[in-house]
Amino acid sequence: MAAADGLQLYLDALGVNKRLSPDEDRRILCEYHEDWVAMHGGAAELVSAKHRDASVDAYRTVNQLADDGGLVHLFLRWRALDEKPTCRLATSGGLLSGDPQDLEAATRTFREMRLSDEAIAITDTHAALIAKLRSAIHNYGESHLPPEWTKGDAKEISTEIQDEEVARFLSRLHICHGLTRRTDVAFLAPTKFAKPVVDHLGYDVPCESVWNAVYGIFHTRMRAAGPRVDAVISPVLAYMDGSGPPTSADKERELSGRIVTMQDIDIVVMTAVANPVAYASLGSPVRLSRAAIKMGRGQCSDNSIERGEQLRKDYQRYWRDRLTGDPTALADRERLRRLLLRVSDKIDTPSLRAQTVWGYEFWRLFQDELDAIPAEKIPAGMDPDLLLGGISELTNACQIWFSDRFDVAEEIDRLREENRGSAA
Repeated sequence: MAAADGLQLYLDALGVNKRLSPDEDRRILCEYHEDWVAMHGGAAELVSAKHRDASVDAYRTVNQLADDGGLVHLFLRWRALDEKPTCRLATSGGLLSGDPQDLEAATRTFREMRLSDEAIAITDTHAALIAKLRSAIHNYGESHLPPEWTKGDAKEISTEIQDEEVARFLSRLHICHGLTRRTDVAFLAPTKFAKPVVDHLGYDVPCESVWNAVYGIFHTRMRAAGPRVDAVISPVLAYMDGSGPPTSADKERELSGRIVTMQDIDIVVMTAVANPVAYASLGSPVRLSRAAIKMGRGQCSDNSIERGEQLRKDYQRYWRDRLTGDPTALADRERLRRLLLRVSDKIDTPSLRAQTVWGYEFWRLFQDELDAIPAEKIPAGMDPDLLLGGISELTNACQIWFSDRFDVAEEIDRLREENRGSAA
């Protein structure tokens, strides 16, 4: 996701002339104040990235957002940086109705006040919610609280002033939730994040190669957060007369191993464009599950097939966990199976099958329909991605088809022989 942010900054920096300006200073600092920091001139955005597996429910309380969602750490970093940065929680988890969604709504209200140069006023609508977040900051940030927030300290400030600080923090916070999960990012990223850059530049190269190149540099810089290799070497001539304290440029130089600049991204993009084969992904083995074979016959893309396989595993894991000790799980699973088959029946129309090949369109229509199902109609802890895993599971059980019927076992045998011949 940091690489995705980097590509978006790069696209913004290119502008209409498709070139970086000589003074372009957008950059991303990896694994320092937060998971990463997006910077442009004097502006900075602290980003906390939190992945939540499909089997984990959406954030249900303010306390979960504060602790598991990292809002306490974001708040403390924001405060230590003189309340100057904006902040973002980027998470694959959703927000349950009630306090979590109300907190997101509060961020929008306070943000509008800040951007309109209005005083951040706490109304009765948000007072209780802010008090809950303030309490969570005390509970989960206890060992790192600033002195003014510590009871008994000579400089202790009142809860009213603390609440005002929390409100100002919310005015600079953006909760970006429901993002693509870890298992799907690799398959979606080239099209979702790299293709807009390739299209803007006008190059006829696979977007997968550009993504792999950019992801590679972020992978390296994200892992530069360990001890410096020269940490045991003495600081030579560092404190001679007239040297003065280190400047911001000096400090940024020290962090260069963690920083990705737009010039860095420009270099790797142009390198990938010049030699796309060098950055192409290694060929993946042919999937031989019944679901993969049927999606392949329907000419679904390799990315869609791989995603379907991963989501099917997540779906199976969800029910495996539920069926262990939950007496309502079996009835819920059967009810969901009937719902998914009804969705399949709804979108499997004569006009769809009139196309020569319709499997890839069928897969897309499934996603649209599943996104529209209300949360109260699906089992707790499920989301559209897991429902799509259920479609893949029903496909694997030969209850859903992505093409006209054919002998799946025969096709599997043929592909196995083909793979053996390739290996030989």
